[in-house]
Amino acid sequence: MRKQLVILDDTRECINAIRFAALRAAKTGGGVQVLAIIPASEIQHGMGVADVMRAEAQERIEVHFEVFAKWMRDRPGVEPELVIREGDPVTELLAQIEADTRIGVVVVGAANDGPGPLVTKLLRELPSMPCPITIVPSDISREGLEKIA
Repeated sequence: MRKQLVILDDTRECINAIRFAALRAAKTGGGVQVLAIIPASEIQHGMGVADVMRAEAQERIEVHFEVFAKWMRDRPGVEPELVIREGDPVTELLAQIEADTRIGVVVVGAANDGPGPLVTKLLRELPSMPCPITIVPSDISREGLEKIA
């Protein structure tokens, strides 16, 4: 089964990227892997404090993921998989693609005011990417997503 890899973060554009990935996976018989990355800069304290911060970040991610996971299970009928990594977002995204050979496409969202830092850095890596990237506009409607997925 081929997977759509999509990034989960706190941006508005992430919502449509996740919707698109789930709808596309449902139509193609594939899966959805949701990747959340804890930036290393958020966990730069002493060991005890870093462990607490890491645990809090993971808990926040799991709660955020469960909102989308419920929709994916109920609406398009897809069971998503959550992967949490820590470090530089592009580095960790590329490492995840390398670690899971079933990833067939990376789905990212683009804000209406231009690509964010993740998309910009990822596009620089495009020539060496082992799979295609789908960029989903943040302002596309749900109906529009359903038509193109």
